Amino acid sequence: MLPSPAIRLLMRRFALLLGVYTLLRLGFYLLNFSTFGGIDAGAVLLAFVHGLRFDIAALLWLNLLLVLLSVVIPVSARRGQRGLRWLFVLVNFPGFLLNVIDWEYFKFIGRRLSNEFTTVGGDIARQSGQIVEHYWYLLIPLGGMVYLLWRLCPMPTPAEERAAATRKQWVLRGIEIILLVGLVVLGLRGGWQLKPLRTGAAFDQQPAVLGHLALNSTFTVLKSLDEAKVERKNYFPTDAAVLANLGAVPLAQRPAPAVPLNVVVLLLESLASEYTGVDNGGQGGYTPFFDSLATAPGSLLMRANYANGRRSIEALPAVLAGLPSLMEEPFITSSFQTAELHGLGDMLGRHGYTTAIYHAGANGTMGFDIFSGIAGMQRYYGLNEYPGGAASPDYDGHWGIFDEPYLQYFNQQLGTTKQPFFATLFTLSAHDPFTIPAQYKGKFPKGTLPIHPTIAYSDFALRRFFQAARQAPWFSNTLFVLTGDHTSQTDRPNYYNSLGDHKTPLLLFSPGHALPTANPTRITQQADIPASVLDVLGLHTEQKALLPFGASVFDAASPGRALFHDDDSYFLVHSDFVTELKGDNTVKLYPYQPYFIPNQPVANPDPALVQKYGDELRACVQFYVNGLLDNRLYK
Repeated sequence: MLPSPAIRLLMRRFALLLGVYTLLRLGFYLLNFSTFGGIDAGAVLLAFVHGLRFDIAALLWLNLLLVLLSVVIPVSARRGQRGLRWLFVLVNFPGFLLNVIDWEYFKFIGRRLSNEFTTVGGDIARQSGQIVEHYWYLLIPLGGMVYLLWRLCPMPTPAEERAAATRKQWVLRGIEIILLVGLVVLGLRGGWQLKPLRTGAAFDQQPAVLGHLALNSTFTVLKSLDEAKVERKNYFPTDAAVLANLGAVPLAQRPAPAVPLNVVVLLLESLASEYTGVDNGGQGGYTPFFDSLATAPGSLLMRANYANGRRSIEALPAVLAGLPSLMEEPFITSSFQTAELHGLGDMLGRHGYTTAIYHAGANGTMGFDIFSGIAGMQRYYGLNEYPGGAASPDYDGHWGIFDEPYLQYFNQQLGTTKQPFFATLFTLSAHDPFTIPAQYKGKFPKGTLPIHPTIAYSDFALRRFFQAARQAPWFSNTLFVLTGDHTSQTDRPNYYNSLGDHKTPLLLFSPGHALPTANPTRITQQADIPASVLDVLGLHTEQKALLPFGASVFDAASPGRALFHDDDSYFLVHSDFVTELKGDNTVKLYPYQPYFIPNQPVANPDPALVQKYGDELRACVQFYVNGLLDNRLYK
């Protein structure tokens, strides 16, 4: 029995949508070719085929109303079919838009879009004008595909209209509708499996990076809308078992300096290790001042450091509170933001420190002002507090104040702050659209990526800050901590992987106070900063306020580690292996290299090591997730 004219028409329209989504996937592949370079063509083609499963699920969710009306509105009703054509285009336009946005946005966050519109939607709305201006060329393929959808939208043929008008087989029609409902439900679930299709299912193929290609942004955004529910982890039956495998290291009983040191944390926007010369054998560096500071007396550069996330909003909890990002939604915007959390502001404030965070962006951006209070900082300084605010000539026209004037303002502020102080500054110039003050246009290396000149400008701003700060009386009694919030654009093939995507420098600089001995090649992470600061300050009594994910970089008893969450997997970095814990609780080991994870895991790893590292990672994840669910991170 042939399907009715209405069902045939619906199937043709759906086939057109699948074709357009294949074009969207092809555009994603071509504009992010470096991510998938070197992968066998057969594996890439299989990812395209695998992606049809996600396309069907996403398209059915978007087009449920269209499916319903296609069954209700007669094929012979010409006005009704014209209305369906309009609905066909309007309903699917948002999906096209999300996928085209990801052609470029993927380069910055290393994954498909998810709930960014609910976490930083206000910031996106404020910057919509400059975003469209900067990425105007994406409107061409977007408009072309919308026109294609309208122009090629199947409409009833005269023969189908006549057949629909005369067809009266109601029993067969009822059976057909029941079958259609069953197929729609099956498509929405993504197959026969026990649980509905999840994002992580895309990463079952090898190499796992092809999961990004198999996915579509419509699916990932729709799936993220209900991500507030975090599933409890039950790898271990008891809390005691979790703690036994956690690998936490207590602070050393180091004496405090005779005079309390000031602490300045400089969180540098998009400072990836690949932009520095000191991390790349002096090749292609855009940070000559940072490189010189890393080798100056009183400096300690941790050469195997990793960010705990891929977004700015994930950096502050790690840097200020030792809380890595081990769930899809950022802590700052999650329902857990009211959970008990002790930041450096809280800890140092108890010892008489004046504490503040400075951010050159608009007040409220990414919830930094809210998190400032959560982390115990006494003051937050944003764009509103800068002289002139958005009306200042130092305003970049997009995000906030250019790095050079803001760092000078920061230096002036520190000069009037009561000592000892703890101050954190978050820069912003090395952020899309990568704007440089007019007087410096063409004065920095152009490089090969849009971000390179702004990295060089930010490094210049950093140089100017230290030149001014060296003249201040507080300078020689200060511990400086410099790190990047996350990585960004890349053109080095050896950084095209999950490990390279998190490789950021960590530099500690103490011009007037000798730092404790440390191994500069040990594995470190952003979440190590709170323990490291307390260690230098000799405040081991604050151990109870530290989370167990990080450790002091000066602790010789700890081999060092880094934690991060990427797609549907958790990663634990050690100096010999990188451990991956997948969503199905399987563990894989990869040989460690400073910024590279091979496509294939170790074929026959030592079972004892798999168990040891796997349990350590499981313990970290269970402590994190269940600790947030129960508000018991501090046991």
